[in-house]
Amino acid sequence: MRRLRLGMMAGGGLDPDAVAFLTAAGITDATISAAINTLVIQLKSFGIWTKLKAIYPFVGGTATTHKFNLKNPADTNAAFRLLFSGGWTHSANGAQPNSVNGFANTFLNADTALVNASNHLSFYSRTSTVGVTVEIGCSNGGNNFFHLRSAANFVSGAISLVNFTSTVNAQGFWLGSKENSALRKAFKNGILEGTSLSINSTPYENLNIFIGARNDNGSAAFFSNKECAFSSIGDGLTTTEATNYYTAVQAFQTTLNRQVP
Repeated sequence: MRRLRLGMMAGGGLDPDAVAFLTAAGITDATISAAINTLVIQLKSFGIWTKLKAIYPFVGGTATTHKFNLKNPADTNAAFRLLFSGGWTHSANGAQPNSVNGFANTFLNADTALVNASNHLSFYSRTSTVGVTVEIGCSNGGNNFFHLRSAANFVSGAISLVNFTSTVNAQGFWLGSKENSALRKAFKNGILEGTSLSINSTPYENLNIFIGARNDNGSAAFFSNKECAFSSIGDGLTTTEATNYYTAVQAFQTTLNRQVP
């Protein structure tokens, strides 16, 4: 029945990629279906869809539905579906790690899946509190980082830091983008928060990116307490693309009635 219903919806205008995700996650809710469909269509119209390798929309309210990658919703490591570990709270608003031992393995390897000169990380936080946490990323445990800290900084490469420490509210859609080997930008809600022009082409570590913490040489560290309503990994985005990305993601959250300022 579920496949028939989604098939009928697809005939009425649902994007095939939206249908594939909804089917894999077992989601038939009309509001969620419409939100996912609009999100996919907007990302494609903005030219962003092809730049995304993993998209985690965190819909459906359970660990089972939250694990799927919208870009490739197969239930496999190779498709970058999430594996949740430690303490998490799953709800219609997203997924929240417990700040003690909760993290999710994306199985997306920073060294093999990403290009050093063009990459991004994003994280939609519904939690306002700040702290010494990492929302998404990996590190060799030394000076080579690839991570995003809401209300703190975005790092892409060895000592290639974009700071925005004046921010005191972690709520919102955070995006760190590396457009080329010498240009990094950090955005909150589509607005530029900081820029770094430091040149760096150091290869990323052979490590999977974690959400809810940072993968430090295979061990989770800097555990987050941020409720995540969306996250993504992919190629670098321009300022215009970052603004458009926020527009699409915020419209998605608003449809689900879980948007934050």
